[in-house]
Amino acid sequence: MITTATPLDEIRQVGLKALLERLGPVGMIRFLQQYETGYGNYTAERDTWLTETDDLEKLVAKIQQTRQTGLEE
Repeated sequence: MITTATPLDEIRQVGLKALLERLGPVGMIRFLQQYETGYGNYTAERDTWLTETDDLEKLVAKIQQTRQTGLEE
């Protein structure tokens, strides 16, 4: 059996049409907004977060410093 691959643009158009017909314009937009691509490197950022706070005292001091800085602005 020989099949040809459907171009991605055509798949996208058919999918958007189906969403529009089933959900209406507002529902389609709300659905699409759920799947926005993010940015950054979560793994690298997570490693930074996990190594920044060595102990509870340092974490509390950092929170207090952040709160104080926020009040001054």
